[in-house]
Amino acid sequence: MTSSRDDDALGWAGDDDPTLVSGSTNPSEPADGPAADLPEGWAVTGSPGGYVDAPAGKAALSSPALVGLGILAGVYLLYTIGWFIGVGRIENPLTDPLSQFMFSLGTWLAVAAPLVWFAASYWLTRGMPRLRWTWLILGVVLLAPLPFIAGTGGL
Repeated sequence: MTSSRDDDALGWAGDDDPTLVSGSTNPSEPADGPAADLPEGWAVTGSPGGYVDAPAGKAALSSPALVGLGILAGVYLLYTIGWFIGVGRIENPLTDPLSQFMFSLGTWLAVAAPLVWFAASYWLTRGMPRLRWTWLILGVVLLAPLPFIAGTGGL
């Protein structure tokens, strides 16, 4: 014996609606409806079945590639934080206003360098995964926050 609740799970509400009109599954048959009543000068476009083919695009990254990219993005974020802390420890020994400005500009560029490197490597190597990984790993080696790692806080 089955209950009515079990039978309810096998159908949609309104399946037995007498006004429900099911469409034709044969795409070669002309569709009745608004397409047949088009004003003069108008035409229906698209495939006969009414489906639009999606453009063939590049495949998405695989799961290991996404995990690796996330790890590298985290490393670059930690490098940015490390540069921020390391640069904060360095005192500006210069007295000339232009030299002070150039020193502070250099320190802020050092803080921004990991994020800019990651973004540029990711954006400029679209469609070239091996080159992308090469540039990202090269950036991990080159952009290490040495003032933070050494802990000296000096030049």
